[in-house]
Amino acid sequence: MALETSVIQDKLTNKFGDNVTSFSQIKDILTFEVAANSTNDVMRFLKEDETLRFNFLTDLCGVHYPDNEKDRQFAVVYHMHNWVDNVRVRFKTFLNADNPEVATVTNLFLSANWQERETYDFYGIIFKGHPQLKRILNMDEMVSFPLRKEFPLEDSGRTDKDDRFFGRTTTNS
Repeated sequence: MALETSVIQDKLTNKFGDNVTSFSQIKDILTFEVAANSTNDVMRFLKEDETLRFNFLTDLCGVHYPDNEKDRQFAVVYHMHNWVDNVRVRFKTFLNADNPEVATVTNLFLSANWQERETYDFYGIIFKGHPQLKRILNMDEMVSFPLRKEFPLEDSGRTDKDDRFFGRTTTNS
């Protein structure tokens, strides 16, 4: 018998109460929110529960919502997969803009190491307890986090690009 989303939701709410909320079905994936202080516990439960068996961390990534209230401006999104029943879940934890940090999940999935480092590198989200949280793709000397939305997509000082050559003009001919 396939693992039903109602079973997943019931097990999570019975175990974690208000620390798991906002359940919805988006396409074929059960999606929900987890309180930042419960992320590691929820993931461990999803992985180790004999019924749930979400034994694979497919992905984790950061998101920046600059227009949200301060305590929901950053998020980490986790995707997990139960290979036995071929079921996926997605959950998101929101973080405060002044202190965007959450516990590492490298203790549960070694694959999280690189993914957390990349998320730190581009968003500045701190993963507490990470074994080597440092930049992985950008230069160590960089002081900004380039995927935060407060940074422009292009350098306004570029002189090697003329918009007229790309069909982007502001004058009428």
